[in-house]
Amino acid sequence: MSWRTVVISNKCKLSYKNNYLLVRNENINMIHLSEINTLVIDTTLVSITATLLCELMSKKIKVIFCDERHNPKGEIVQYYGCHNTSKKIMSQIKWKNTIKDKIWTEVIKQKINNQSFILKKNEKENGDKLLEYAKEIQCGDKTDREGHSAKVYFNSLFGMDFTRDNSSEINSALDYGYSILLSSFNKEIVANGYLTQLGIHHKNEFNYFNLSSDLMEPFRPVVDDIVYLNKEKYFDKDFKLKLIDILNTKLKINNGNYYLSNAISLYINSIIKALESSDIDQILKVEVL
Repeated sequence: MSWRTVVISNKCKLSYKNNYLLVRNENINMIHLSEINTLVIDTTLVSITATLLCELMSKKIKVIFCDERHNPKGEIVQYYGCHNTSKKIMSQIKWKNTIKDKIWTEVIKQKINNQSFILKKNEKENGDKLLEYAKEIQCGDKTDREGHSAKVYFNSLFGMDFTRDNSSEINSALDYGYSILLSSFNKEIVANGYLTQLGIHHKNEFNYFNLSSDLMEPFRPVVDDIVYLNKEKYFDKDFKLKLIDILNTKLKINNGNYYLSNAISLYINSIIKALESSDIDQILKVEVL
């Protein structure tokens, strides 16, 4: 199973040869494609061959491109993730609203429970209040416990003056980490043959990744924790590398501990099983550590 997150941050040429990624600058470095989970192009001073891009897509390796400010700008999403994609998309279109609402309720409950854990881990107030919010969630979160929890959570973690709308280094770091997380969900959803555009709760016509935005919710606190622990530092290259390395973070899935990249795969498969069977008991429980 692939495990490496490769970050390209200096001027070079990327090409392909005999199942290897070739990085050419003053020297030539080679990395076997079987080892690579994600390739981050963290500079605009890189040239890359079409042959390599095609091979990366065929191996289902996620490629993320950053802009001149080193912020994630876009990613490569292949057209077809598995042999029966058309069948799975037809099934996805027919997912019933009743089961989608039930699954969204469970997703948000797990997210709020994980937010509570992060507050308690970092010795912040209101962890128990979030647990109460999680217990109060109605089907489909009609009373917006998620929104109430988010306000309490971020104010408790980053201070009463903090909001997710302002321009700050903390928000830039959060957005960067969430982008890395989102790309991992995009990769797994496409690999399973489904469309990222068709969500179970998010329905924004301008969001190419509605389903990924839905399913990543319980995993967001992983990013929040890293940002909190480094909030006094400048949002520089080293900070970004720590966020990119979230794929090597471990989470608890039911009774086992898994690296985040593997946990995402297991979790998405359980959600799909729940959607296809209309049985929310299929959903695995995700807990941050």
